[in-house]
Amino acid sequence: MIRIKNATIINEGARYQADVWIDGERIQGISKPSESLNIDPSDTEIDATGLLLLPGMIDDQVHFREPGLTHKGNIHSESRAAVAGGITSYMEMPNTLPQTVTIEALQDKFDRAAKESFANYAFFIGATNDNLAELKKADAQQVMAVKVFMGASTGNMLVDNENTLDRIFAEMKRPIAVHCESEAVIAANKAHFIELYGEDLDISFHPLIRNTEACYKSSSEAVRLAKKHGTRLHLFHLSTEKELSLLENKPLKDKQITAEVCVHHLWFSDKDYATKGNLIKWNPAIKSYADREALRQAVIDGKIDVIATDHAPHTLEEKSGSCLQAASGAPMVQHALTVLLELCKQGVFTEELIVEKTAHAPAELFSIQDRGYIREGYYADLVLVDPNQSWTVTKDNLLYHCGWSPLEGKVFSHKVVKTFVNGSLVYDNGKFDEHFRGKPLTHAE
Repeated sequence: MIRIKNATIINEGARYQADVWIDGERIQGISKPSESLNIDPSDTEIDATGLLLLPGMIDDQVHFREPGLTHKGNIHSESRAAVAGGITSYMEMPNTLPQTVTIEALQDKFDRAAKESFANYAFFIGATNDNLAELKKADAQQVMAVKVFMGASTGNMLVDNENTLDRIFAEMKRPIAVHCESEAVIAANKAHFIELYGEDLDISFHPLIRNTEACYKSSSEAVRLAKKHGTRLHLFHLSTEKELSLLENKPLKDKQITAEVCVHHLWFSDKDYATKGNLIKWNPAIKSYADREALRQAVIDGKIDVIATDHAPHTLEEKSGSCLQAASGAPMVQHALTVLLELCKQGVFTEELIVEKTAHAPAELFSIQDRGYIREGYYADLVLVDPNQSWTVTKDNLLYHCGWSPLEGKVFSHKVVKTFVNGSLVYDNGKFDEHFRGKPLTHAE
């Protein structure tokens, strides 16, 4: 067994000192430091005095770029970065090449992850205007949700046929997760600014093109369809204050409509475009300071249920050019938990709230079996964090395949020092168990 002793555990709204015992893949027991659970000389002891012990983060939205886009990232490289950042499970999105819109493509991703992933994994199947039958086949498999792009996407994944959308919302048994931006509003805004200023628009136009109206028009339509059909709807990466009016702050278990916010929308605002430029170009766009503050408050109030990354690496070359040319998205899995704990130090959030939004809530929302909590009998997906070890993000310590981060140069006060996945010490102060592989996430009964 492994004994993690004298840790400060943050779990289920509480903070306390205890020892955690790991037997194989699971947590065998939790005891007071003074208690003994039949200590054997062969047991491995890890002294966690002064360290925080958290349940591993479950990231419900990542783009690991495999297959087809592996010059940006791949399952091996990005899951490796994820466990170094305290993410022990992830859910990967379908806009790869080929797109994950068939059972065959879905199975291919599971097969790849079994060989390459350092973390536990799940994959969304993507909706198109003509693959409803395929979505139904996947409904009974290990699919956490169906991803619907109700806004611009690559290939044919923009679902813009009203009848198809209505049928998807009516007939899906699994939750539907949506990217909401109105293509019509975006196109009109783009044409307007091109007419005024030409096509060489700088990054400051990005939140004006993909503005609040574009987000709200699409999000409100998704909510309307969900209410019409009684669908379990999950709104991905909210970015505006106005969209919060679509949400309720009742307990997660009582919600039909849930919402996610991403770390970058909690950390950056439009004031950062002047220094970060295209490096913080995301879809939906980073918007105003007021939007950021409203999103933070919505996390505190309970309107927003989950914090995730929308990790989406590109090469630096792809991030160059005008507002209309630069790729949207950036890497974040290695630094997400660190950023959130920095916000705790700043007094924005509490560690207990961060654990709720990054571990407990994703496990509950997607009915994940035996994960997301520090509980006896649960998988030992655990993260040890030193809350007093400052470090600087530099190119030399980046693990992303793309080799850059919008956080370079930032000094953080918390550092992930060890990450356990399924009871195995996969990441230990910069060293990896290169032979370990995660497992597919499964649904609770």
